Amino acid sequence: RESVGFGHILGESQAIRDVIDRVRKVAESDVSVLIRGESGTGKELVAQALFSHSQRRSGPFVKVNCAAIPQELMEAEFFGYEKGAFTDAQETKIGKFETAQGGTLFLDEIGEIPLTLQAKLLRVLQEKEIERVGGIKPIKINVRIITATNRDLEKEVKERTFREDLYYRLNVFPIFIPPLRERKADVILLTEHFLSKYAKENTKSIKRISSMALQLLNSHQWPGNVRELENCIERAVILCNSDTIQATHLPKSMQTVEPNILLFAYILLEQPTFLVDHVVCYFERLQLGVHR
Repeated sequence: RESVGFGHILGESQAIRDVIDRVRKVAESDVSVLIRGESGTGKELVAQALFSHSQRRSGPFVKVNCAAIPQELMEAEFFGYEKGAFTDAQETKIGKFETAQGGTLFLDEIGEIPLTLQAKLLRVLQEKEIERVGGIKPIKINVRIITATNRDLEKEVKERTFREDLYYRLNVFPIFIPPLRERKADVILLTEHFLSKYAKENTKSIKRISSMALQLLNSHQWPGNVRELENCIERAVILCNSDTIQATHLPKSMQTVEPNILLFAYILLEQPTFLVDHVVCYFERLQLGVHR
């Protein structure tokens, strides 16, 4: 099957094709998009693709990681503040909404926003205007909102830790990115992409990945998703001093025996003892945990 790409989104699995199809369909619209998926699946790449192919692509693309902002500072970060609004407010400062004027505001980890700020965010989405902290004059805004989360917002709505009305405002067009373990067809393509990227960055002439290393990459469950795979390949490139990535260049946690390796070993039991010993010794050198 031929691989597909859209922006920096790469893959050849049906799951990623479905994601790209949804991104294409909604990119030029101004509706709010809620991107769902586990950490490391590439939610920011989807947000970037939505912006790059939107009618607002000539405007700013402002990214905000809500989890990285202390709750007591969120309102000032989002909406800005007037001079003298609080002790350290020596001058007026515009917030993220005004910075994104005419463009797109990407709120990552939207589930981290406290209930008090959720109410103000809902008003902004409804009225298309903000008020700076310490301000008295509403400021009209023209911003597209894209949000992302790895949390179960439906559960949080039921538990009343996330506002139901805000949830429906943000979730006009949902896009779900499946975890990498559910789209194994993308592993090799992504591996080749990261290998090319980091070999070039580290000025190394690495041309291929050994069959054993590919076997381990394919059988790994990738709890950290694409981010874990990228880090894994970057590390392997740094460790590699030849033209081939070997199994020993991969993290120790990945160097375990998988069922297909055991099946191969079982078949070898029908072979002469000297051949079995030779293969077992090879696995032992790779530190794959195979012993007599």
